[in-house]
Amino acid sequence: MKKELPKGAYGGIAGKDYIPYITGTSTLGGGAIVFIIGLILAAVFAASTAYSGMKAGLTVAAGIPGAILGTGLVNIFSKKNGILGKNLLQGMSSAGESVASGLIFVIPSILLIGSNFTFLEGLLAGVGGVMFGIGVASIVHNYLIVEEHGNLMYPESMAISETLVASDSGGESLKYMGIGFGIGGLVTMVTGAVFGWVNNVISYIGTQTYKYRFEMEVNPMLLGIGFIVGLKISLTMFAGSIMSNFAIIPLIGYFSSMADPSLMVWNKAHVAIHSMPVGVIAGSYVKYIGAGMMLCGGIIGAIKLIPVIVGSIKETLGAKTGGTNGKDTQYLKILLVGAVVSFVAGLVGSGGNVMMAIIGTVMSLILMVLFVIVSGRLTGTIGTSNLPVSGMTIASLVLVTMAFVIMGWHGLAENKSLLLFGSLIVVAVSIAGGYMQTQKVTYIIGGSKNEMQRYYVLASIIGVIVVVGTIMILSKQLANTGADAQFGLPQANLMATLTSGIMSGKLPWVMIFVGVFMALVLFFLELPIMTVAIGFYLPIATTSIILVGALLRIIVEKTAKNETEKEAKVAHGVSLSSGLVAGGSIIGLLGIILQVSGIINLKDLVGFAASNEMAIVLLVILSVLTLIPLMTAKAAHHQQDAS
Repeated sequence: MKKELPKGAYGGIAGKDYIPYITGTSTLGGGAIVFIIGLILAAVFAASTAYSGMKAGLTVAAGIPGAILGTGLVNIFSKKNGILGKNLLQGMSSAGESVASGLIFVIPSILLIGSNFTFLEGLLAGVGGVMFGIGVASIVHNYLIVEEHGNLMYPESMAISETLVASDSGGESLKYMGIGFGIGGLVTMVTGAVFGWVNNVISYIGTQTYKYRFEMEVNPMLLGIGFIVGLKISLTMFAGSIMSNFAIIPLIGYFSSMADPSLMVWNKAHVAIHSMPVGVIAGSYVKYIGAGMMLCGGIIGAIKLIPVIVGSIKETLGAKTGGTNGKDTQYLKILLVGAVVSFVAGLVGSGGNVMMAIIGTVMSLILMVLFVIVSGRLTGTIGTSNLPVSGMTIASLVLVTMAFVIMGWHGLAENKSLLLFGSLIVVAVSIAGGYMQTQKVTYIIGGSKNEMQRYYVLASIIGVIVVVGTIMILSKQLANTGADAQFGLPQANLMATLTSGIMSGKLPWVMIFVGVFMALVLFFLELPIMTVAIGFYLPIATTSIILVGALLRIIVEKTAKNETEKEAKVAHGVSLSSGLVAGGSIIGLLGIILQVSGIINLKDLVGFAASNEMAIVLLVILSVLTLIPLMTAKAAHHQQDAS
């Protein structure tokens, strides 16, 4: 008999009347084994998301991969915990990913402005945002999840719920994740990310009259991201890269060649404008145009949220907070701890400046309340993968930056403190979306929301520890913004550029405004500003391989003979791609640790191993290895159907 969600799971009945998939006297799914596995998964997804997000500017939601892994691990180690144990594991996986998706937006900015931070500062900012965000989200839990059942669909929550209910297929999905992890890890090991045996960057750069740049980094992690996000997003990002590398860079290069030889680049006094190489054009001019595009996109996104903000607050204030009776004070304790830790984070980050800590903390807490409610509501509409976290963070940082400027706080230390407050806010916004998505799954499947809350909080704290540690380990690479930079960091670069520029008064406004007006053109054309802007800002080496991943998905879809086979192939492909992302990012992170520690010493490549042809061969191998398992899956799926 086919297992399926109960009637009313997608709506059609009042939320209070819905009966979950699992009912009975015990609704607890946890235990020592589930707890330990969950913390491990939270750490893995936190590290993986931090690495891949800083590399590509995109993150992959961990709910479904967490549900697949949870299914396999519970079946192996703790069958008695059943589907409720699997649900806790997907929630803890989501917690690690959500923390990373927030922290990587702002914390690396501290390195980019030329400052540094301690592990304690990063830990306090992350934990404060986690606790306060979960506390505020818990206040509106009953309204957004129960009362709005059927109105707010929580699309990704329902997909996770379907995955958990269809646990019988979890083993097959886990198999494809394992294949992807193996492919991703193997290809990553032979490149400069670990041993450096072969070149994995296809590079063609124009140095004469028409200056341009086309590059492609053969990276399994980025290819997997492309397969998951699909053609529309990948192609839109690549369009931004085309505009940057084949229109704006050549245009600036053409006119700058006519400049007087005595004129120097505005932020590089040793480089003459008339002979700027492509890397300098990109870093000193195009970068700021891209920042202007992202700034405008963020502001437009924030303005669009005003009706949602007003409606959310009005409806929340008028709604009951049922389900939080006098005996249930867990969420209030979490909220209080979050507020206290946030103040301590502000005090430590400001070097003991009490006034700065008070103003920054009060503003941050108010903005967190505001945007956590918005985040929870938007998750119910569009899911966590599409949350406009950038827009909410930009709007918040601009407001706090203005307050700092008014108070006369302009220095590097003040900018660092400002960015720590920004980290509080972005973590709260990001964690709220992941938390509400997870609690919706708990509502649909069954189980204790308080148990999920406890496990989610602990997994989030582990996520903070791992992400802050990862950023500190990679600090040298992250601070490198030159032509050989290993990490794109589009959001963090924007936050650093925005705050330091406003505080110092040295923001190159001409280029920022060019980006703003380019973004307005995209807005009037009803094109996705932030997606194009991130593509404009990121190296084309990143967006081109993401596009290859999306094209491989098209090939997989086109080879299917019917819709059922197509859905099965894409599902296997998403599982395999999740493995590519995990394998590529985890092995890549380990490789950097080994290189930094001196255990592995990279040698200069020569001959064919260093050539573009070598990188092209590697691209073909990676593409074939990705496609073969998905093509051969067709016959197996038909056999299942026939049986």
